[in-house]
Amino acid sequence: MFGKAFRWLRWVTREVVASWQDAQDCGDWPGHVFALAGVLIVVGLLGIVVPVLPGLLLVWGAVGIWAAVQQDLTGWVALGITTVFLITGSVVKYLLPGRRLRASGVPWRSLALGGVLGVVGFFVIPVLGLLIGFVLGIYLAELIRLKSVADAWPTTVAAMKAAGISALIDLASAVFATAVWFTGVVALAVVA
Repeated sequence: MFGKAFRWLRWVTREVVASWQDAQDCGDWPGHVFALAGVLIVVGLLGIVVPVLPGLLLVWGAVGIWAAVQQDLTGWVALGITTVFLITGSVVKYLLPGRRLRASGVPWRSLALGGVLGVVGFFVIPVLGLLIGFVLGIYLAELIRLKSVADAWPTTVAAMKAAGISALIDLASAVFATAVWFTGVVALAVVA
């Protein structure tokens, strides 16, 4: 499954680079930067769903590159609104799940161990290892802390739900940012 996705991504990258080189030859920078921004946004959204790449940063960078090439009010306003959406989403993704975790009694130490094992798992089992290591780390920390399988599992489930909510908040803010960028593109197309 991932092999096909990576082959597709490699093909898209080659096509974007080729069209970028063609754009340098014919002088059509804005059109090709629009295509590059679109590809980077799609890769960023995929990076949020499958945590391999910094998705929010890719989405913001794509809109920033597009706005810098456009050099007009629409581009800068789109970048500003996108920045507000992404920063707000980044803040909310830590506040909302953190509050739920504190309410369910999951200590920060368990989350830290989950994070460490998630990073280790990412390198042991590419892509899926992050999720597996995170869940395993929280479960082991809670098992050590509570000394009971029956008590450790509910707090592990609460941590998994919080991680899922955090990912959904990331995805929602990136989708809103993408909608702002697309609205800017359509607004420029209508004006032109």
